[in-house]
Amino acid sequence: MGTKTPVGVEPAARSRAPLLPPRPTRVAAAETPRAAMASPVVVGATIIAALYFGREIFIPIAIALLLSFVLTPLVNRLRRLRLPRLVAVGVSVGLTLGIVAALATLIGIQAADLAGDVPRYRATIERKINGLRDSPVGHATEYVANIGRALHGGAKEVNNPQAQPPAPPPTPPGPEQSQAAPKPVLVEVAASPPGPIEMLSTVLSPVMHPLATVGIVFVVLLFVLMQREDLRDRMIRLAGSSDLHRTTVAIDDAAKRLSRYFVVQLALNAAFGIVIGIGLYVIGVPNPVLWAIFAALMRFVPYLGAVLSALLPMALAAAVDPGWNMMIAVAILFVVLEPLTGQVFEPIVYGQSTGLSPFAVLVSALFWTWLWGPVGLLLSTPLTVCLVVLGRYVERLEFLDVLFGDRPALTPVQNFYQRVLAGDAEEVLGHAELILQQCSLSSYYDDVVLKALELAAQDAARGVLTAQQKAAMRAALAELIADLSDRSDAVAAASGDGEEGACSALPMGPTPEALSEDWTRAGAVLCVAGRGFLDEAAAAILAQILEKRGLGVRTIPFAETASARIGRFDPGTARMVCVVSLALDGEPTHLRRLIRRLKGRLPGVPILLGLWLAQDDGASRLAGGPGGAAEADGQVGSLREAVEAVLAQADATVAAGPGAAPDGAPDPERGAPRLPASAGA
Repeated sequence: MGTKTPVGVEPAARSRAPLLPPRPTRVAAAETPRAAMASPVVVGATIIAALYFGREIFIPIAIALLLSFVLTPLVNRLRRLRLPRLVAVGVSVGLTLGIVAALATLIGIQAADLAGDVPRYRATIERKINGLRDSPVGHATEYVANIGRALHGGAKEVNNPQAQPPAPPPTPPGPEQSQAAPKPVLVEVAASPPGPIEMLSTVLSPVMHPLATVGIVFVVLLFVLMQREDLRDRMIRLAGSSDLHRTTVAIDDAAKRLSRYFVVQLALNAAFGIVIGIGLYVIGVPNPVLWAIFAALMRFVPYLGAVLSALLPMALAAAVDPGWNMMIAVAILFVVLEPLTGQVFEPIVYGQSTGLSPFAVLVSALFWTWLWGPVGLLLSTPLTVCLVVLGRYVERLEFLDVLFGDRPALTPVQNFYQRVLAGDAEEVLGHAELILQQCSLSSYYDDVVLKALELAAQDAARGVLTAQQKAAMRAALAELIADLSDRSDAVAAASGDGEEGACSALPMGPTPEALSEDWTRAGAVLCVAGRGFLDEAAAAILAQILEKRGLGVRTIPFAETASARIGRFDPGTARMVCVVSLALDGEPTHLRRLIRRLKGRLPGVPILLGLWLAQDDGASRLAGGPGGAAEADGQVGSLREAVEAVLAQADATVAAGPGAAPDGAPDPERGAPRLPASAGA
């Protein structure tokens, strides 16, 4: 009576508590992830801090790495011409340096020419502003401004009712005072002319930092191209050297993808700039070369680049032309070319997209701009593409692909289960409509819905589903099946791209015209549901697919075949019975009893057991037990096999002729027809 129960022992084991050692005290669930989360957070914060405070070093390195992806195809092509690596790298880097110098020279000349005409452009803008003041728009603006000033003055009077009148101006000084005032003395300070060193420092100081950055970029670029294989080996070692074949293929594929993407993007943006320059030259905008280079560079900037590249030429057109025709023409040029390039040419050249989600492009632009300023905005998309591609191949960086990649985060099966679990019938139907654009109805049921029901059955077996969630799932599934009842089962629409979630077609079987009247009348095939909370929906799915094959079907809930009601159960002129259950494992004894009751009620009618989601060990025990579900004439493990078995049985009966059974019913003396071997247990 006085024995204490050890801490951690369950109440059911208190009688044998002295024989059991005490269980260790569990740590609360909220305290468990602290140690695991601390390390990634600290590492991430350290990397971001290093990138921020070391941006003077990391920006040239990042630019050099991106240029290496662009120049790698050229270096490889020169290497195929039997040139040494040093010569191939030198030619590639020298050519790139020459292009950069030529572009910088053009930009300088064009900017200097534009700066010389600024006074003339200012006079044109002032005339336009004066013209706007005389227009109805200007009068309306002045009227609104007058109202604002009146309201502002009235508010001042209300707030200061005892305001004193302004003091009278002071009296001018007399003649005697004016004669006594001393005259101011003007002092001029002459600055000494700067010496040669000071003049050289003044001229070069604005360009010293850009020149130093360019020098660092090309020095790093030389070493990256020269040590490409060594850097790849080090990356393989960091990514994982346990499986060299897989890691090597992944790194090489990622490098090829990035190289192709950057080369294509550079070529496409350069072509866009050339077309913009030609269009501006035809329209008559000054300095079209400057705006062509500016438009090509701004296309690397997501979202803001297209707007900025159009605003400055439009402002210049408004300053040059006394009217508004030139500015409107420039706006039309950008409005036509930008969507055409982004929505037509880029998908054709890139395949689909950059591999980034729209949200990722926006977040990356904000992040890299905050980190590295305008240069970070220019490099945001290329840098994020590199991270996403690495995330697809390096397991430790997979979270980058999940967060920023454009691939769906969840599979179609997981998406469907999440929507059904939430009980949102509209989202469930919308998800179905999206997938049915590429799949037939039967393959959608087989490859998506039933696999999602398997996840639900697993959660139900673990006891994590509440009664409300089960009811919501049943209602959502019933509404989905009802909404899809009028959809044709077009097997030809099945997708064959081989991607995850792609659907495969189910067999069609004999045409409805080839079936006898016994199989097309209502209730020819009975789809009997088990007692699981999803069994009735599974039986309804099978019935809908069989009905679209021309068979007469009838869905029977488990309650109608219970022991107390089996005597009142009317099977009609059934030709076949399909018992459907989504049991995971074990031995569902209710199926044994159900099959026995159906055998007694429908003698001679073949019974097919559809244990769709059963595991191998559970299915074998269920089918092989003495007097158990092996009493069924066949057993299948999926919707596909169930449809195949029923269609084969109907085809075999049609081939046997109308005399196979009197009045279209099975012959009790012959016994139940043998199901095809493929459907047997």
